[in-house]
Amino acid sequence: MKIGNITVRLSIAHLGVFLFFTGVLLFTFFDTGMDYSLLVWGVPTLLLILTIPLAMNYMSQSQYRDLRPMYEAEAQTIRTNQISEALIGKPVRLEGVIERAHFKFLNRPQYLLADRTGEVSVKMFTNPEEDIAVGDVVEVLGSVIRRYIISGDPVVNGVSIRRKVKEKPVETEKNEKKEKRRK
Repeated sequence: MKIGNITVRLSIAHLGVFLFFTGVLLFTFFDTGMDYSLLVWGVPTLLLILTIPLAMNYMSQSQYRDLRPMYEAEAQTIRTNQISEALIGKPVRLEGVIERAHFKFLNRPQYLLADRTGEVSVKMFTNPEEDIAVGDVVEVLGSVIRRYIISGDPVVNGVSIRRKVKEKPVETEKNEKKEKRRK
């Protein structure tokens, strides 16, 4: 769903909670002989269960969108092997390939970003604007944080993650012959 120019998504977990309590409300409604007073409180509660996660997602997305220009201006371009304790709290820019993606279904994706020097975990606390998949070449803007609030290795708290535009391959005779064989 789009609110303004921000795409908000309901996670599977939130949808599951909504469907579970809808089932509980309907079961109770029919089990009590259609007591309509249940609907007076039940339907607004179900609407809140549905809208609060959407509102939170919208607020997160809009905050990250507002932060992006600041990070674009201040972020230092680094490689993954340069991430260390000394960079904690500093804005960084990384480019690399997504090797793994976790927790996309919770709207809190975590990516394993790799470049030629190593790999680093990128945590997002909201959905990225684009659907990022394994194998995508991306640019990440974010700040370095500890994996666990007080301890853990340094990871990147992603503010923005965007797919890099793939350059068109150079046309050569070898590429043209491969294309002809495929057809």
